[in-house]
Amino acid sequence: MILVASLALAVPIWLLGLTDLDRLTDLLLPLTALTMLPAVTLATWAARRMLDRRTFSSLGVGIGPRTWSDLAIGVLVPAPLFGLAYLLFSALGWLEFQGWSWADGNLAGAVLGLVVMGVVFAAVGFYEELLFRGYYLQNLIDGTNLPAALALSSIAFGLAHLGNFGASWASTLGILLAGLFLSFAWIRTGSLWLSIGIHLGWNFFQGPIFGFAVSGTSAPALIEHTVNGPDLVTGGAFGPEAGLIVIPMLALGTGLILLYTRGRTSTAADQPN
Repeated sequence: MILVASLALAVPIWLLGLTDLDRLTDLLLPLTALTMLPAVTLATWAARRMLDRRTFSSLGVGIGPRTWSDLAIGVLVPAPLFGLAYLLFSALGWLEFQGWSWADGNLAGAVLGLVVMGVVFAAVGFYEELLFRGYYLQNLIDGTNLPAALALSSIAFGLAHLGNFGASWASTLGILLAGLFLSFAWIRTGSLWLSIGIHLGWNFFQGPIFGFAVSGTSAPALIEHTVNGPDLVTGGAFGPEAGLIVIPMLALGTGLILLYTRGRTSTAADQPN
């Protein structure tokens, strides 16, 4: 259902862009994200209502008193993770700074690029969390148990990125670990908003701010640089998610989630089956 809805929305837009292939290449990520958003949301809503006979908000997208704080804190959690990765690569001589995006005097263009990518990654963060930490994880819990559901949904999350540029066994494992990390945010809150915020912030700080590849995808970035360290650590063309650096990053992020959610009384364990 999701595939059919996605194609129905995406194909007409892609066909309209075929007259300018260079422009279509630049627009592919925004077009894909903004067509997948309604497609996945609609398909998930239909499956939740018609197959599961449950409300859409029961997936953890209901608006509550902590919604906006969860989103805001979630967006900020990845900032120190990528900041430390950038500083470490620089200190080791694995990163060559080339300049700032506004160095050519086009400050308005740099700001516009940030805004566009922010919208794109907000869409990606919402529909991927709705699907993987929402529908897949929670239905798998109902049918199996929490450990099995965490493993299966995170494996699916890793495999879903196999088609990305530069993907490998290392990137698949890194994305799988990121899936567990994002699942932890849902477990601690019983809501998807913290994981949505983290997903958005992860992509935004990784690409548009610190200039790393985002799961094999390039994006306009404030900091322009090249990474020349060992791919095993840095992740190479795929980005930090494919390198060993992702392990301490996720460990630090897990600690920040624990710090933010300390004292929470409503978690995923409290949600009805």
